[in-house]
Order: sequence, then C-alpha cells, then structure tokens
Amino acid sequence: MSESRFPALSRRGFLGLAGAAAGAAALTACAGSGGGGTQGGDSKTITFWSNHPGTSKDQETELINRFQAKYPDLKVNLVDAGKNYEEVATKFNAALSGGELPDVVILSDVWWFNYALNGTIEPLDSHFASAGVNVSDYVDTFIGDYKFNGKTWALPYSRSTQIFYYNKDVWAKAGLPDRTPNSWDEFDEWGPKIQGVLGGDKWAHGWGDAKNYLAWTFQGPCWTFGGAYSDEWKLKFTDPATIKAGQYLRDSINTKKYASIRPTYAVDFGNGIIASAIGSTGDLKSIKTNSAGKTEFGTGFLPHPNGAGATTGGAGLAIPSRISDARKENALKFIDFITNAANTSYFSQATGYIPVRKSAQQDPSMADFLSKNPNFKTAIEQLPLTKPQNYARVFVPGGDQIIGTGLEQIGLQNRDVAGAFGDIGNQLQTIIDRQITPKLPK
Repeated sequence: MSESRFPALSRRGFLGLAGAAAGAAALTACAGSGGGGTQGGDSKTITFWSNHPGTSKDQETELINRFQAKYPDLKVNLVDAGKNYEEVATKFNAALSGGELPDVVILSDVWWFNYALNGTIEPLDSHFASAGVNVSDYVDTFIGDYKFNGKTWALPYSRSTQIFYYNKDVWAKAGLPDRTPNSWDEFDEWGPKIQGVLGGDKWAHGWGDAKNYLAWTFQGPCWTFGGAYSDEWKLKFTDPATIKAGQYLRDSINTKKYASIRPTYAVDFGNGIIASAIGSTGDLKSIKTNSAGKTEFGTGFLPHPNGAGATTGGAGLAIPSRISDARKENALKFIDFITNAANTSYFSQATGYIPVRKSAQQDPSMADFLSKNPNFKTAIEQLPLTKPQNYARVFVPGGDQIIGTGLEQIGLQNRDVAGAFGDIGNQLQTIIDRQITPKLPK
C-alpha cells in the first residue's frame, strides 16, 4: 500500500456473514485494546511466529541456521503459530490481550493494517539505520504495500500473486490452444468444451472456498468485468458491473456446471479432479509435487482484457510495539537477513513465492532457476499487470471472510447475486462506521 493509495485519509471511513462481521468486531477490539502483551526472557533470543507459508518449515529452519551462523550471539526460536495466516492473527490477538509476545510475527495482506492503525506493531523506519536495512533494495510494490501515514509497518517476506494453472493434457483433448484464456468470456466458451472431455465428478475449473481465499482470487476477475469490491473507501457491491461478475461465478457453477467450489483446489488440481484453477504462486511447490507423474500442467497470466486481472498478496514480517528496543533491533536484523538477495532467492525457489529483493534478479542461482522453471517465471512477468487490492478486502477487519462467505453462498447455495452482495456491503459498512472511521486521522 503506497502513500499514493492514501491521497485523503479522512473521516470518510473505510473500512451469513453476520458471524464473520462479529468475528471482525472481536478481532478489531483485541488488536488495539488492553495493556497486556509483554516479552520477557533473554533479549538475544528472537521468537519468530510463523505459519510456514508454502509448507516452508524446513526452509525457515535453514534460514535460521544461516542467521545463527552469522550472528552466533543471537538465537532464534521458531514457533508454529498456526496453519494459516488467520490462526497466526488469532494467536497474536490473544498475546496482545495478555500473553507472551513474539519478536517477529508473520502477518498477511489482510491483517497488518489493523495492527498499524491500533499501534500494536512497530513502525520500523527509525530502526532501519541501526539494523543496517537497505530499504531501497526491496521491490517497490512490495515495500510500498506496508506504508501507512508516512511509516513502514512490515517488510515483505512470502509475497505472491495469483496465476492461472491449467492441465495441458485436458486442454489438448478439448482442442484448446496451449495458453490461458484471454478473457473470462472466452473461458466461458471453453468451460463446456473442457467439461465434455472430463465427464462427471470432475470440473473444468475450481475456485477456493471462503477460508481458502476466494475473495482474493475472485478480485481480479471482478475487475475484468468492470467491477470492484470498492473504489478507495466507497463500497461497490451494488455496481452493475460487480453484480455481472458475481453472476458469471454463479452461472459457471450452477447453470453451465463446469466450475465448482473446491476447498482443496491445489490438491484437486494435482490429482486431475479439476482442470484449472487460480492459485497463489505459493501453491507451485505443492502442485508440482501432487501432479508429479499424473498431470502435465502449465501456468499463465490471469485473463486481463482491459488491464490488470490479478493482484499481489501474501505476507510480511512485523514487530510488536510493546517489546524492548533491544529486541526490536535484533528482530529487524533477523528479518533483514532472511529476506536478503541470497535468502529470498533460496526461499522463492523452494516455495514459489516471489523474490522480495531487486538484487535477487542478479542472483546466479535465481537466474538459473528461472531459466529451468518457466512456470515460476510467469508470476514475475505478470507483475506489471497486477494492481493493489481493493480496500474493502484488505483494510476492513474481517473483510476477506465477509466477501468470501458471500461468494461462497453464490457458488454453493445458488444464492441471488444482488442479495448476497447487498448483505456483504451492509456488513462491511457497519464495520466501517462503528469501528474504523473513529480511528482514522482527521
């Protein structure tokens, strides 16, 4: 989120479904309330909370070993803080209310802003010099995503974008060109052809469910229909173009029946149950493993007939504000090290996440890896065709799940699009008015 994305932070506000909204209210309260949350023990032991994105626990252990070899006076304690970003955030909220805080915590694109707004994570800029951080080497878009109110609140780590995965064998049997569709209208023509090849109990396309980031993966398709979740702080769920996008989702699943909501879409794709999916670059590792010997797959850009059809995502690393300055400096030194050119290249090659440093492009191992792995190169080449996410998803607490739940209802329950989107808008607007607007700078 670059400074240009906040041209007028004011009291205009920004920031079913009722349960998601209630959860959002609770998380918002926890993120900024109470005087709990402390850090004790040896300041030279860095506690790192992670969900090991992209099944990366082995890689994180290796990064820690490298760090400890360079800084033998510092130790790192890697904590399994949850199986996904949401579980990490829940654990962090509990610690803020009266528990032992980590030194470094992984926060996804939909979580960091609320902590920054409430002052529970540390603005890092004043620590950059003492920790030796070269901020200019981070990819501009990625570092800009953590800017708010003139300060930097996290550093990029497991950053991704969506790419389109497709089964080359099925594509060939359906007589389709070896590429991804140019538009969702084109894919609407392809879907029945693919379905004809697959038969029953398999689908041409699989969408994740609400918990598996349907709101994230459907955001780009929504844009290509001319819609959006929001325009800056103004919600857009009643816009005819947004409703048209939702109707496409509903029809592909419930009328033409070539698409399906698949909570384990990455596994299903590797096993040939679905022939295509929008997934994170972080899914590359698991899809490659699951499809080995079974499915030859390709990757390509998301349909983008009128501009950007995909957005970036993933997570960064933040530091709690309530720990000591000595701990903050050591924590930042650790973050800087595990995201340097050599280490982000190593992490990216193992997981599929995008290197977060500009200098990683000159890393010999990265250059060699890209030449041998064109599926990974797709994400890097697509970056110019991505754009920042809509505020409704990433800056409204619980917005991701509220939107995703509504989309899930459209797909699984064949719910009327206007009704589902109307409920989404009402839920989000309530959070905006009651919880967020009073905290925004005047």
